[in-house]
Amino acid sequence: MTALYLYDDAAARGFEPFALTRPTCELRAGALLLRERWELALKRRATGVITAAHLADFDEPWGIPAISGRLPKGALLANSRCAVALQPVTAGDSWTCDGRLAAVTLARDVEVAELADGSATLESLAREGATPAPVSGRWMDHVWDFIALLTPMLVEDIQGMSHLDLSHLNPGPGLKHGNHPVMAENGARVEANVFFDTSAGPVLVRRGATVMAFTRIVGPCYVGEDSQVGGDKIANTSIGNVCKVHGEVSSTIFLGHSNKGHDGFVGHSYLGRWVNLGAGTITSNLKNTYGTVQLWTPGGEVDTSQQFIGTLFGDHVKTGIGMTLSTGTVIGAAANIYGGVMPPKAVPPFAWGDRPPYDTYRVDKFLDVAKRVMERRHVELSAKAAAQLRAAFDAKWAVADRRSRP
Repeated sequence: MTALYLYDDAAARGFEPFALTRPTCELRAGALLLRERWELALKRRATGVITAAHLADFDEPWGIPAISGRLPKGALLANSRCAVALQPVTAGDSWTCDGRLAAVTLARDVEVAELADGSATLESLAREGATPAPVSGRWMDHVWDFIALLTPMLVEDIQGMSHLDLSHLNPGPGLKHGNHPVMAENGARVEANVFFDTSAGPVLVRRGATVMAFTRIVGPCYVGEDSQVGGDKIANTSIGNVCKVHGEVSSTIFLGHSNKGHDGFVGHSYLGRWVNLGAGTITSNLKNTYGTVQLWTPGGEVDTSQQFIGTLFGDHVKTGIGMTLSTGTVIGAAANIYGGVMPPKAVPPFAWGDRPPYDTYRVDKFLDVAKRVMERRHVELSAKAAAQLRAAFDAKWAVADRRSRP
């Protein structure tokens, strides 16, 4: 079968705070990872990803590796930033999404070095004279698009998961409102006295997941495999695998293996992998002026044009008890922040402390903690993954030590 590769272009490599520790194709967009979306569309498992140099040793048991060397002529190369719809694509040599080239069949052998900085375009690699076939989907042009596009994507994704072993749930009299379905995969557990509001979209609970009694689930909502959800209102949210989610959550993505196990509102936010929010951690997702939200990016602060943006938590972020976070906050990977002082809108990776200027988390200490955290979820921190996290430490970005003006 023809090999499939994913390509993180230059724009994807700027999707901080996540790009420091993972390829963009391993981010969740809607219900599934961007890689998984392409695998379903093209009906094949991806072989590897072409991404930034500091991710050369990226290693997750469920993911794909960064590759080097040469891509063979005839292989498929897809842009990671295209969140292709969950349906098979029309046969062809190349595919366009919303008028932009999203995937190509390589016209020649391609050295990975040609794609090293992310500036190469798919157009330059396609077969001459090829007629692209259109595919449905959306482009992640900015890191906040994962949040801005979440609700419509969840509706479409849950409706498109016909490949799963699903059954419709009947919650019982007075425990459901709305015309969209509540669906559960074989092996899911929904306890008694869970209320489902499906007025705006469907709900899907994957195998091994548990929704605990006295929880209000507002669709569209996706609960991933082996996750535990309960205790308050969970609305318009995509929860990845092996998460614990408690308290009020709205319009938020949990990539996977992350915990919000206590009270505290989290809205319009994105939690990377291995994040743990201390009890009472609260995100603001709306400015008091009701204006659009400015967000730190590697290129400077940008007006997102969005009224609702909470916090972007990079991989391995930890917050202490009672942490409050302002609208449009970015917390870099492996930051460990605590105390009663609200942090600035941009916290650098590997920051440690209760207020800026933060100390730097010693990488050996961080790796010891990461190993213990991952073992609790029966995942090994491999030598290769540890090397990649050391490379991330060396490549970490800095931010100005100041508070952004409203």
